[in-house]
Amino acid sequence: MANDTKQLLLEQGMAMLLRQGYHDLGVAQLLEATSIPKGSFYHHFKSKEDFGLQVIDRYMEEVHGGLDHCLGDQTLPPLQRVRRFFEMTEEKYRGEGYLGCLLGGLGQELSGISEAFRKKVEWCFSEIARRIACCLDEAIERGELSANTDTHTMAQLLINCWEGAALRTRLQRDPAPLRQMLDFYFRSTSA
Repeated sequence: MANDTKQLLLEQGMAMLLRQGYHDLGVAQLLEATSIPKGSFYHHFKSKEDFGLQVIDRYMEEVHGGLDHCLGDQTLPPLQRVRRFFEMTEEKYRGEGYLGCLLGGLGQELSGISEAFRKKVEWCFSEIARRIACCLDEAIERGELSANTDTHTMAQLLINCWEGAALRTRLQRDPAPLRQMLDFYFRSTSA
């Protein structure tokens, strides 16, 4: 039961943080939305900051699940697997009303004022890029990319471009920036 309460708080918190951001989300508001008493919140989380950091961990579980699903699909060539991960992410964004990436939103909102959030979000982006770079290494082995490709830089650039496009998508409530970015990026990687 206690674990169910924590998961409910994390799930609801993830949705509310995406919609409202960290500063506009009050603990009381979260508790009201979940019908959970205040004491239960502080049983699971030391503070609002601890809660936010754990929401990021929960979000990353979903991201890793998507990476596992897409990058592990050996029926597709590596570059198609990487692109599929971002296409599936765009589908998730659509279901959320094109509010963008939770990591990007929290990073923009909090990186200048919270070292804990800055480090956590940067680590998350680095971990996603690391996993993508491994798939890009496989693309080199299969001759899909030039042997002298710096896959780490290429993966970091993809994350950077995606996050910028996700912000524009949020502003426009339209997936066009994400799709244009993917088309441009993967067209430029063609051997």
